[in-house]
Amino acid sequence: MSAILEVSDLQVSFHTRHGVVRAVDGVSLRVEAGQTVGIVGESGSGKSVTCYSLLGLIPQPPGRIEGGRAMFGGQNLLALSEGELQKVRGSRISMIFQDPMTSLNPYLKIGTQLGEPLRLHQGLSKAAAWARGIEALREVGIPDPATRMDQYPHEFSGGMRQRVMIAMALITRPELLIADEPTTALDVTIQQQVLDLIKDLQKRLGIAVIFITHDLAVVHEVCDVVNVMYAGRLVESAAASALFADPRHAYTRALMRSIPALQDKGQALYTIPGLPPDLSQLPTGCAFRARQSEERRGLCLTDRRPRLREVAPRHWIQDCPGCVEGGLA
Repeated sequence: MSAILEVSDLQVSFHTRHGVVRAVDGVSLRVEAGQTVGIVGESGSGKSVTCYSLLGLIPQPPGRIEGGRAMFGGQNLLALSEGELQKVRGSRISMIFQDPMTSLNPYLKIGTQLGEPLRLHQGLSKAAAWARGIEALREVGIPDPATRMDQYPHEFSGGMRQRVMIAMALITRPELLIADEPTTALDVTIQQQVLDLIKDLQKRLGIAVIFITHDLAVVHEVCDVVNVMYAGRLVESAAASALFADPRHAYTRALMRSIPALQDKGQALYTIPGLPPDLSQLPTGCAFRARQSEERRGLCLTDRRPRLREVAPRHWIQDCPGCVEGGLA
């Protein structure tokens, strides 16, 4: 199947007074039509910056795209001007941002905000955009959508605001949807409703989805392919079924051990020891070395950064011997 998005060797840095923060360091990923691709890792691993940089949403300065390509529809997104990106952003590629409480403009009615991408990208009249907005709210399960269009964000609950964000992201019928931790600020019941809604709309509209999250349980439920990020790099990438059946990297295994549902009742919850490294002072060798168990730490690379290696068809893993239990076949 052909890729609708192919990112190669993406490098993004932030130049600060304390040094250069290498937020994304050589990330490559592929998204095929209709596919859901997960990007998972702890806060600060580079997940969101990877996707924000594709749409020109990182502040420049201090941010800077140092290298790489992101091919979408025959165009390199990283080489487009701001005007050219505006034609893609919100039209062919849409995004659901992380916090529904702050992503909507509190001073504008919901109908005005829903209609903006239609008027901007498709040239619809105000009346036509308003009618499409009503239908979009109906699609995401908001009752009495005609009345809701005339209300302000503070009149909606957190779950309803997230549904509005999903409606806004999909109203132009994009080819690719980027969902940046869309369930983080919601309670468990609403989280499941939002996940089911995204899956249902994706199936009906045939769009591809990049799902950014720190929660491997969510990834297991919704994703076809999983990319695990740590310290600005991919440490493992594979089909979801292969990754969960045979996680090869120590960080991937540690994330899985952190899933509360997989732990015995009454047992203390597992947490990964230590903290992620300072991205402005990365070690020469394996970035995960300091958080490894003592018996494995001595095997980690210290003379070079690990490189991705394909250990099975479309299953890639960093080649640090200390992080790959059982070795690299």
